Amino acid sequence: MRLFKLLAAGCLALISAAAMAENVPGLYQVREPVSGQGAEARTAATGKALDTLVLRLTGDPRAAQSPALAELRKDPQQIINQVGSEAGPPESVVVEFDPGSTERALRKAGLALWGSNRPSILGWWLNDSVEGSSLVGDGQASAQPLRRAAQHRGLPLRLPLADLQEQLVADAKQIESSDPAPLREAAKRYGADALLAVHAQEADGKWQGKWQLWLGDQREQGTAEGADPAALADAVMLAVSSRLAPRYVTRPGASSQLQVQVQGMNLQRYAELARVLEPYGPRLQMAEGTTLTYAVTANREQLRAQLGLAKLQEVAVEQAPAVPATPAPVAGQEPAAQPQPAAKPFDGLRFRW
Repeated sequence: MRLFKLLAAGCLALISAAAMAENVPGLYQVREPVSGQGAEARTAATGKALDTLVLRLTGDPRAAQSPALAELRKDPQQIINQVGSEAGPPESVVVEFDPGSTERALRKAGLALWGSNRPSILGWWLNDSVEGSSLVGDGQASAQPLRRAAQHRGLPLRLPLADLQEQLVADAKQIESSDPAPLREAAKRYGADALLAVHAQEADGKWQGKWQLWLGDQREQGTAEGADPAALADAVMLAVSSRLAPRYVTRPGASSQLQVQVQGMNLQRYAELARVLEPYGPRLQMAEGTTLTYAVTANREQLRAQLGLAKLQEVAVEQAPAVPATPAPVAGQEPAAQPQPAAKPFDGLRFRW
């Protein structure tokens, strides 16, 4: 009965679950500038939008040129809901792709996908220009290029308030430091999964940036450049996306059949878990009290990373009881009843809310 109630109310709970989850808004909407005039230029921009979307969903810069997508590149309209335009400068096409048709086409091509549940990133972005040094804060005009770049590359970006206290913490020395402790302390009130620190500088008419990304105990770093702040922001977000994607995208042939058990379920958590597990083809195998066991097709480490984003904690798998030895029969006595074989030990992943 408990399971029936969970299933019956799952759809209703999806609304509240989605509001809490870190979903990327507009994941299937792509804006691309139009280079030139006329229908041919718009067609070219639409094709580029397809390339951008494939990169967003796979994390693989070579995926868009896969031979398996040749027919889709010739006719991307088969997965497009509508194409609009946006006044410039520069003029852009706004392409709305159909999520279901897109995912089916990419999976048919043998491409693994990165779902919409992605780590939220708090961006500490320091700009140095001839006008001085400034920390980009939420609501500032300088935040718009960062937000557009994050959306373009499929990343859920948050920005700090950049109040006086945060400006004192996030100076150039700290932004470039390999110790994230001060930034993490200042970031606690934002509740993000990852920290991105960027020191952007204007030099010789170009913008260059050093960036560092922390997700848990792991650190990534690199450099990027662009003709202007918007181009630099896009280059940084592309680099960050390329470092994050391999943690969550399971490559074809790298997955296996395994079980995952989650304790402490309720209606809202059931809906959230169903959404998080969706890329792994979950099949509910058992419901016992508030514990659900699923069979999934996944890579263990990437499944761990995905469930970690949903704030689930992994627990140790219990060892199966040992099978007692069968005593030897005694002459003149009836042989003892054979014991039932022990249940097969649980060999999957176990989590709790």
